[in-house]
Amino acid sequence: MKSEYKANSITLAGAIAMGTGVMIGAGIFALTGQIAQLAGPLFPLSFIAGAIVTAFSAYTYVKMSNAYPSVGGIAMILQKAYGPTTIAAGAALLMALSMVINESLVARTFATYLLEGLGVEQTKWLVPTLGVGLIVFAYLINAAGNRSVGLFSIVMAILKVGGIALFGAAGLWAGGISFEAATDGQSAQITGFVASVALSILAFKGFTTITNSGAEVTNPNRNVGRAIVASIGICVIVYLLVAFAVGSSLSLEEIIAAKDYALAEAAGPTLGRTGFYLTVLLAIVATSSGLIASIFAVSRMLAMLTDMKLIPHSHFGMPGAIRDHTLVYTVVIASFLAVFFDLSRIASLGAFFYLVMDIVIHWGVFRHLRQEIGAVGAVLLSAIALDIVVLAAFTALKWKSDPLIVLVSIGMMVAVFAFVGLFLRHRPPQEAQSESHSQM
Repeated sequence: MKSEYKANSITLAGAIAMGTGVMIGAGIFALTGQIAQLAGPLFPLSFIAGAIVTAFSAYTYVKMSNAYPSVGGIAMILQKAYGPTTIAAGAALLMALSMVINESLVARTFATYLLEGLGVEQTKWLVPTLGVGLIVFAYLINAAGNRSVGLFSIVMAILKVGGIALFGAAGLWAGGISFEAATDGQSAQITGFVASVALSILAFKGFTTITNSGAEVTNPNRNVGRAIVASIGICVIVYLLVAFAVGSSLSLEEIIAAKDYALAEAAGPTLGRTGFYLTVLLAIVATSSGLIASIFAVSRMLAMLTDMKLIPHSHFGMPGAIRDHTLVYTVVIASFLAVFFDLSRIASLGAFFYLVMDIVIHWGVFRHLRQEIGAVGAVLLSAIALDIVVLAAFTALKWKSDPLIVLVSIGMMVAVFAFVGLFLRHRPPQEAQSESHSQM
């Protein structure tokens, strides 16, 4: 299993590109309109709040990655904190599933922007079909190996970060900093604003992609933390630039009406049709590169969970290594979600899964590992408190607007923990004993 991973196969630049690739792919194009719908006219501030919560969260991951860089790093953190238990396996699987959910979100966003650019009606079957097509393309790139992913991620990250930043600057220059979204006379509700931070956190959670590939990064004890900090910093700047550009071009009602393709809609009034088509092109680049980077990381994480004997594995008659199989599983699940869930519900599922997993990680590190890695307890507890506040507000709001997705999320999380609990209880005694020894 270990031979499937290549040490020093991902450079610092590649790791930063991988993190920004996942974040920008979901954060700007898929979530801007949905965040505006919840947060109201002050939606750019939601990105700032999300960055603050993410900074507290990233502290745990950076400290753990510096001490124990590992492929499938989040699974490693959970196992070190809780041992080979249902809590560790369930939370790790929640993280993997939240990443797969994010992939389906990005895939549908790709399809939405592509159809909008082509002027084709977004039918119920065409959006998921194109989304699944992108997922298959991302699978083929990943199947080519680490170097293909690393090179592709770097090129795409440069193109989209530069292009999106240029879009934001051009939009502000052409439209002025008038911020039309704040002139509708609508007031921001505190519950809605706090709930919107859950989606803003999703826009930043791509930094965990770097954590999950830690052992493959060059000089991982230093570069994993550097890559996480750099990718979050880059995305904060890009998100704020674009959010203010969108708010200066469109009213809040217009942003919400075009929430699935808000950036393309915002480009029209200030940059004309040329700007509109360039924005669509940027969306295609951002979503495709983000999906490739995410599939790369989640397949590694599932392979690590399999190697740690925390989840079951079946080849289903497929040849190749375990990572080849988990790559297929990732693509199949992401395709299923892209077909049967819309953007809003996909984002909600991802937020619920990620926040619960994040709380479990911080608590485990606080209780069992903070002295070992030199972490400050107050920072860990602050991360937990912030996650709980955001999760509570998001749950309350979704219960009023879409109670079904709350129930589905709870049901799926219960099923995940029951699934891994059943597996761990019935796995062969020699495997459990071996896993127990590995913790000593």
